[in-house]
Amino acid sequence: MMIGNLKVGGYAALAPMAGVADRAMREICIEFGAGYTVGELTSAKGVSRGDKKSAALLYCGEKERPFASQLFGNDPASMAEAAKRAEELCPDFIDINMGCPAPKVSGHGGGAALMKDVGLAGEIVSAVTNAVKLPVTVKMRSGWDNDSINAVLLAKTVEQCGAAAVTVHGRTRQQMYAPPVNAEIIKEVKAALKIPVIGNGDITDYASAKAMKEYTGCDYLLVGRGAMGNPFVFSEINAGFNNQPIPVFTLEQRLAVLRRQAELMVEYKGERTAMLESRKHASWFIKGMRGAAAMRRMCGEISSMDDIERIIEKALEVSNSL
Repeated sequence: MMIGNLKVGGYAALAPMAGVADRAMREICIEFGAGYTVGELTSAKGVSRGDKKSAALLYCGEKERPFASQLFGNDPASMAEAAKRAEELCPDFIDINMGCPAPKVSGHGGGAALMKDVGLAGEIVSAVTNAVKLPVTVKMRSGWDNDSINAVLLAKTVEQCGAAAVTVHGRTRQQMYAPPVNAEIIKEVKAALKIPVIGNGDITDYASAKAMKEYTGCDYLLVGRGAMGNPFVFSEINAGFNNQPIPVFTLEQRLAVLRRQAELMVEYKGERTAMLESRKHASWFIKGMRGAAAMRRMCGEISSMDDIERIIEKALEVSNSL
């Protein structure tokens, strides 16, 4: 797939997930075949005002490319300024978030709230595309609520304003992450646009990826929660679409990736922050394993790499006792 002048390989990319898809996770997912990664949600106003925490979210390491800096906001001028500052860090493209349902984002006019003001959304895309030389993409939802399913209108508008591709998450803002996913609206957006359309929502394996692509005709796929504790999903999806055997990863291999991701988090964030955040990642990795309930309690108490090792040992012990 082409995003502007950028060629993206594979069939699926890692979705942006604030507080989850950090640098360590992005690198791991690229290793397992993610076509590209997207940075954590970054406030354009924060970046344009020189906030260091916001600017840090725009950093891109070479092992997580192709990489998109992801911005949110509702002011065209600050979005353009933030995009220019992001461009200085050499991402591969800029992604504008018009789909985040979180109250702290959409409640202040950003994220999914822009679906209620298509005119302003278009102004923002025009401002950003005119400010940078990089391709600019837009991530949106099906609509604000069931009474305002307007993804087709918004997608056509941002295409006219210069967007190089759009991602459609087949849920409304009102739904948050509750079922069902509206694949029909993704299909309608694909039929209405000339630029690539990326389908998003409940893609957890090759079967769900295949169903989404075949039904909607979308050009590419975005995997979010399906990759939490499961970076292997990208290898499975790529193998399936390439008519190759779906790879099977052993428990030892999965746990080794948990260890390596935790080690990367320590390297990038320091042990204290990394271990606190590893608690949720470890619980995702052990989901579905025998004895997972007891190990989840152990995950909630992680404070060092030794704790990670104890969880790994426990998982292997339970498995070997079967």
